[in-house]
Amino acid sequence: MLTRVKSAVANLMGGIMPGNANAEHTNGTELPMKFPYSRPEFLGLSQDEIECSADHIARPILTVKENQTLPWATGYAEVINAGKSTHNEDQGSCEVVTVKKKASAAITPNKNCAVKRRSSLPNGEGLQLKDNSESEGVTFNYWALFDGHAGAGAAIVASKLLQHKIAEHLQEVTGVLRNTAVLPPTCLTDEPEVVSHARTLTRAASLRGSMGTPGSPNSPPTRFFIEKKIAHEGLVIGAIENAFKEMDIQIERERSVYNISGGCTSLVVVFLMGKLYVANAGDSRAIIIRNKEIIPMSSEFTPETERQRLQYLAYLQPHLLGNEFTHLEFSRRVQRKELGKKMLFRDFYMTGWAYKTIEEDDLKFPLVYGEGKKARVMATIGVTRGFGDHDLKVHDSNIHIKPFLSSTPEVRIYDCTEHEHDADDTLVLATDGLWDVLSNKEVADAITSFLANCDPDDPHRYTLAAQDLVMRARGVLKDRGWRISNDRLGSGDDISVYVIPLLQGNKWT
Repeated sequence: MLTRVKSAVANLMGGIMPGNANAEHTNGTELPMKFPYSRPEFLGLSQDEIECSADHIARPILTVKENQTLPWATGYAEVINAGKSTHNEDQGSCEVVTVKKKASAAITPNKNCAVKRRSSLPNGEGLQLKDNSESEGVTFNYWALFDGHAGAGAAIVASKLLQHKIAEHLQEVTGVLRNTAVLPPTCLTDEPEVVSHARTLTRAASLRGSMGTPGSPNSPPTRFFIEKKIAHEGLVIGAIENAFKEMDIQIERERSVYNISGGCTSLVVVFLMGKLYVANAGDSRAIIIRNKEIIPMSSEFTPETERQRLQYLAYLQPHLLGNEFTHLEFSRRVQRKELGKKMLFRDFYMTGWAYKTIEEDDLKFPLVYGEGKKARVMATIGVTRGFGDHDLKVHDSNIHIKPFLSSTPEVRIYDCTEHEHDADDTLVLATDGLWDVLSNKEVADAITSFLANCDPDDPHRYTLAAQDLVMRARGVLKDRGWRISNDRLGSGDDISVYVIPLLQGNKWT
């Protein structure tokens, strides 16, 4: 126990990042890679360019090439870390995906999904941003950032596959989203679906099949047949949530076959039928900048923000703590000499603080320890949501950390049709390498100022804006390291940024 405490304290003092050398990932490197290491496909880099981009001293900023544009003229820029890891562990995806409606109810769910992937390269020509009335499917725009730790393996796998898992789940409800009267084959009732003009779905209770029809002698009271109205947004959110869950399950299943190193956070945006769905599992961040107003579109999941969830799980399943940690949080590290004395503490049901008499069990190391970026779960990892980390253990122990990590995203919705946007209104997505050194206001001020002085007809204006943000966060290499404005310490982490113009969202009808 003492060794573990010393290791944890050393980690915190050193400011280690999630998934460091002290966090034991046991996945064998002798296994083949699921996908080879690369940079985002839409950058179109050669192998030589990829190798040059990994210069930890020069840290060149990569952007979309001049002869290419992403859907919506989206801007993108990235830079590698200052030596934290060999590779840039951030990964990104940006695509337009068309999902066809299933041919009939006889098709087995999640089998033979007819999904068309339309490449955003080289210049996005022919990509339809509007719903195609001649098609029986739906089309969605997709942007994603995956921030890897302890290797890029999980981030690469997620960047290649998550969009297709979302498409598979959307296929189950495509008919409903398009206001058809076809019942999805997975529904438990045998009656046709009713879709109102308010774009909602009603579903009867499945009790009908086994309890008779209303009015029959065997029928239950009327209250058993209350129907729920489910908004279309709920179906899209459900598709995204299930896709995230399946992505994490696949990584777990394939880790015995492939070398899928480490884990990753995930920040995904789906634009479908006039609405932006922003799904976040991790500590990346999304904000909307509209008419100089800042609208947060995500919240970070960290050991501090998820303290109560983590504590509650440990309270329900204390065996997960391996008899070496306590689920309680104290105002400072408890020492043996303080046995019998009172100290401020918090339990899972508390947002405030109260006094507790220190007992022997309270001397165990806290489940959540540290503050800010140095807060760790079991002194090991600084993020609490994302994919992977199935083999992650507490240093020099057999205590698994994965039970405390969740792949469930928080999904927020922004209806583009409810607002008028101009060319300077944007959605900014970035990994924590940006947000560690720049605030929401600093980012918004930088974007607003840059776009105001940029040629409105330049198709690369948003890429230039993304490049400007990365440059501001990286800073300039000086004698005392990378420095940004006011001689503050710049970001030494990987940085990836999307700048997405919202004006395109108004073109959906």
